Amino acid sequence: MGVEVEMEISVDKEEVEANEFVQNVMGRAIAGAVSVLKGVEENWEEIEIRVRRK
Repeated sequence: MGVEVEMEISVDKEEVEANEFVQNVMGRAIAGAVSVLKGVEENWEEIEIRVRRK
């Protein structure tokens, strides 16, 4: 996937620093997984994912 990504990570509403390598690896993995889901348009602009611990 040749898309450029920028990513922010927050844990308990505190922003966590992520270097460019981490942003690219995690951002592209998430973008790739979400992009193949039914109903997601090819030209999406932003993906927001929340993960909560049970």
